[in-house]
Amino acid sequence: MPQSDTLQKIIFNMETVIVGKRNIIELALIALLSDGHLLLEDVPGVGKTTLAKSLAQSVKCSFARIQFTPDTLPSDVTGMTVYNMQTGEFRYSAGAVMNDILLADEINRTSPKTQASLLEAMEEHQITVDGTTYPLPELFMVIATQNPIEQLGTYRLPEAQMDRFMMKVSMGYPEKIKEETDIVRRIMDGEPLKKLLPVTSKEDIIYIKEEIKKVIIHEDIISYAVEIARHTRRNRYLTLGASPRAAIALTRAARSRAYLLGRSYVTPEDITVLAEPVLMHRLVLSSEARLEGKKEKDILQEALHQTKVPIL
Repeated sequence: MPQSDTLQKIIFNMETVIVGKRNIIELALIALLSDGHLLLEDVPGVGKTTLAKSLAQSVKCSFARIQFTPDTLPSDVTGMTVYNMQTGEFRYSAGAVMNDILLADEINRTSPKTQASLLEAMEEHQITVDGTTYPLPELFMVIATQNPIEQLGTYRLPEAQMDRFMMKVSMGYPEKIKEETDIVRRIMDGEPLKKLLPVTSKEDIIYIKEEIKKVIIHEDIISYAVEIARHTRRNRYLTLGASPRAAIALTRAARSRAYLLGRSYVTPEDITVLAEPVLMHRLVLSSEARLEGKKEKDILQEALHQTKVPIL
């Protein structure tokens, strides 16, 4: 698949800005190719915003950033209808969602009402303002960042909204001193993002997304993904397991990963590798699980262990 070379160029380009996080870059690209949205949860200063900006600049698509605060309004996100005194008509003034990639920075610092303004956009690629529905750009993707829930002044995202994020990942601190030193040196030499040039176009990505639909996914692999999700719903330590939407997201992401790696077919490994970023944030622990010190990751690993891997 020659177009997978284009994706590798995007990864290499982003790595000139983001050091030592190739896996995170790949997951962000997989989410984009799968019509998914990405939630980045981590402490400040580890490159969450840089990841979103570098992806948008590498693809050469429209980009908007909203810094969410307690007084951010839904209309700041979706736009509003305004009255034109000269023409005597109402017209739609576009909000930040009318861009290819939307960075919702610190999404858990705004009110639930403003958070909910993204629900229709994320699920249906459209928004409704004053009774009129407007389609969003074909490449529309939300990359949201949030600080850990334990920090002051935050609002927990409701389960319905968490379920609309295809993946949740954590950037993490640099693992090696050399990587962190390299980050500091690059900043000292000048802002790397300002020098980042696009390596492909929005039209190329849309074409690749159509090509990904041709990637073969065996019925047994679909059943494998579904059974993993069903295992989580049967676990007594969870009050909420992975939904059917989660199984759909897992198979879509697996197709994109296969294409990214230059394959025309999905393997069981694609499912197992993506299970944690795609499924774990959708799991809600019971009070019993918290008392016994259970973690979402433990329960997901148990579901993977109990599900028979298909042999193709």
